[in-house]
Amino acid sequence: MRKDLPPRYYLTHFHEFLRFFEGASATLLSDSAAKFIHRFKALNEDEQCIIVRAANRKYAIIDRTQFNYAEINSPQAYIDALTEDGWFGDITHASLNDISGVLTKDAIITLLAEYGSTQGLASLTKPKLVTLLDNEIRANGWPSRFSIDSNSIENYLVCLFDDSLRFLLFLYFGNTKSRLNQFSMRDLGVMRTRSDSVTDVARFETKADTEAAWFYANHYTQLGYYDREALFALANEDFPTTEGVSAGFYRDQLLYALGLKLLDEDKQKGLHILGLAESDKAKEKWIRESYKVGNIDDVKVILESIIDNPQSDTLLAFAEDFYARKFNKKRTSSVTDMLRSASRELAIDVSQNQQVERGVLAHYARHGIKGWRTENRLWRSIFGLTFWSQLYEEDTLVTEFDRRPLSLKQNNFYAKFKTSIEGLLSSLDSKEKLLFHIQKMATTHYGKVNSLFIWSSRLLEPIEALLQYGELQSIQNVLRMMSRDFENLRDGFPDIMVYDNGLRFEEIKAPGDQLRRNQLVSIQRLQQAGFDVAVTTVNWVRDPEQPYVVVDIETTGGNNSYNRITEIGMVKLIAGEEVDRYQTLINPQRRIPANITRLTGISDDMVEGAPIFADVASEIAAFTEDSVFVAHNVNFDYGFIKQEFARLEQPFRRPKMCTVREMRRTYPGLPSYSLANLTKHFYISMERHHRALSDAKAAAELLKLAFEKDDRENAL
Repeated sequence: MRKDLPPRYYLTHFHEFLRFFEGASATLLSDSAAKFIHRFKALNEDEQCIIVRAANRKYAIIDRTQFNYAEINSPQAYIDALTEDGWFGDITHASLNDISGVLTKDAIITLLAEYGSTQGLASLTKPKLVTLLDNEIRANGWPSRFSIDSNSIENYLVCLFDDSLRFLLFLYFGNTKSRLNQFSMRDLGVMRTRSDSVTDVARFETKADTEAAWFYANHYTQLGYYDREALFALANEDFPTTEGVSAGFYRDQLLYALGLKLLDEDKQKGLHILGLAESDKAKEKWIRESYKVGNIDDVKVILESIIDNPQSDTLLAFAEDFYARKFNKKRTSSVTDMLRSASRELAIDVSQNQQVERGVLAHYARHGIKGWRTENRLWRSIFGLTFWSQLYEEDTLVTEFDRRPLSLKQNNFYAKFKTSIEGLLSSLDSKEKLLFHIQKMATTHYGKVNSLFIWSSRLLEPIEALLQYGELQSIQNVLRMMSRDFENLRDGFPDIMVYDNGLRFEEIKAPGDQLRRNQLVSIQRLQQAGFDVAVTTVNWVRDPEQPYVVVDIETTGGNNSYNRITEIGMVKLIAGEEVDRYQTLINPQRRIPANITRLTGISDDMVEGAPIFADVASEIAAFTEDSVFVAHNVNFDYGFIKQEFARLEQPFRRPKMCTVREMRRTYPGLPSYSLANLTKHFYISMERHHRALSDAKAAAELLKLAFEKDDRENAL
C-alpha cells in the first residue's frame, strides 16, 4: 500500500535532523554550523520551508522558478527576503561541483560563448568544459548578463548556507554522500533503519577532531574537480592533526587519494603525501613507489619496522613478502607460491565457466561429497550472530541510518569489549552451546538491519555444518581474530567449505584467476586457527559426468513479463545419453490467443485441468538441479522459467548453453539455424514441431552433434 506524506513533511524531518545536534554532538558543532542552526530557528515557517526545500536539492544551485509550492505562502517574495538576508546569492558563488551537477553541457557551452568562440567545445567532455569555464572565470570574471536555456541567469541562486549544511550532514550521517531524503525514504518504508540500537553518542571525540575530519572528507569529495594548481595548493597546506580513530580514517582517505594524483605530477611530492598516511594501502604504495625510484635503504628500514611491529595482518603479509623478494632474493611472491602449491586440482565441465564455485560443488555432490558455498558470508554471519549483543546493544549506532557500529568502523571492537567478548566465548564452551546461542540470536533479531550479512532462510545451514564438523577451538580462534582486526579480516575468506572425511575450506581459482592479498591473509589466518585450507585450481574440460538438461517451453506469447508458460518438456543427458525426461502441460491462468493455438495446437480446453506452474515448480527445480540449462535460443526459455520462479519469490540460477550458438560454432555456414531447418538438414525426426518435449528431444540431438564434432576435432 502506497504511503502519503503530509504537505510539510520535509520541514518535520529537518527539525528531527536538527534535534540530533542538541545532544552529545552539540559540542562538536563548528561556529558556522551553530550559527546556521540559530538563524534557521529564527525564521518563520514559510521561510524555513524554502530553506529546507533548497537543502533537499542535490546541488547548492537552485532555480527559483521551481519553488512555487502550494504549501508555501508567497514563495517568491520570501526568496527575495532570504536573498537580501544572505541565505542565497547569485550564481557567481557556485562551486565547480555544483555547476557541473546542475547545468547541462549545452548550458556550459552557452556560458563559454560569452568569452569567445565555441568552436570544438561540443566534442569535449563535461568535466573539461567545467574546467575551461573555471579558467575563464578566474581570468576574466563572470560575464555581466547572459541567459541559459531561455531562463534568465538571475533565476539561478546559490545556497550560501551550503557549507554549513554539508558539515551538519557529515556529522549526522558520517559521510559526504547521504542526504535529507533518507528521512522520507524511511517514512515511506523504502529504507529500513535501526532506531532500536541508537543512543545519544557523538560520532567524534572533540570539536577539533570533527573539524579536522570534515576538512579531509570535504576535500576528498571535491578532489576530482581540482586541477594541478589546486592539487599542489592542497598538498602544501598545514594538514590538521587528528586524535580519534574516526577522524584518522578520513585523513588517510584523502592523503592516499591526493598522493596517487600527485605521483603523476611530482613523484617526490606524491611520496611525501603518501608517507603522511597511516593506512595499509598508503604504506604499501609508498614502499612500492619508493623502491622504484631507488630509495632502497629507506624501504628496507620501513619494511623491517613493519615486520617487527605490524599494525595489521594484511600489511604484515605484504611486508614479509616484499622483503623476502627484494632483499632475500626470493624469486616468487607468497601469492604465487600458494597458487603453485595448490593442494588440489579439479577437471570441471567448461559449461560452468561462469559459475565456477557452483560447478565445483556440483562435481563434489556427484561424488557424494558434501559442500557449501561460504565466501565471506559464513564468517561474517557467525561473527555477527555470536557477538550481536556486543555489537548492537553494548556498542551503539550514532543514528538510525547507520549500519555499522562505531567499534567496527574504528576497528577497536576487541579493545573496547575485551572483557565481554572473552566472557561470552568462555561461556560457550561446547559446540552445542555456541549453536544454541547463534540460533537464539538469529530467531530474536531476524530481519534487523546490519552491515555484516543479509538475512535469508538458509543463513544457518553452513554455520550448522561448520559447528557439526569443525573444531570449537578453531572456530573461536577465528572469531577472536576477527574481533581484534575486523577491518582486515572482514573479507577474503575461501569460496567453499567441504566435508570429505574431514572439514576443509577451498579457495577456487579458474585459469587466469589471481589470488588477492586479502585472500592470502584470510587463508593464512584460518590455517593458524587450525583449519585445513586448500587452494583448488580448476581446469576446463568436457566432463562426461556433467548433466545437461535440454529444455523447450510453449507460451501464450513472446514477452515473459505478462505471458505465461503452457507446456514444458525436458530431456536430461549424461555422457551423450538420455537418462531422464520430463513433460507437462501447464495452466497459464489466462486465455491462450488463437494464433498461439494454431501454432502449437495447445488450447484452453487442453490446459484447463493442467497444474499451474506453482504446482510443478519444485519438480522443475529438482530436475534441473546441478545441470546445465540448454535450449534453442536459450534466453527465451530460461527467461520465462526464471520469471515464473520470481513470481513465486524463489531464485532460479543455472549455467546456460544455447544450441543455436553451439551449432553456429561447430557447423558454420549453414543457411539457417532455426530448429526446424536444422532438424531437416541433419535428418532429425520430429514428432510435432512447437510441442515442448518434441522440440526438446530435437534440440538434444543437436547438442549431441555439436559435442561429437568437438570430440572428433579434439582427437585430431
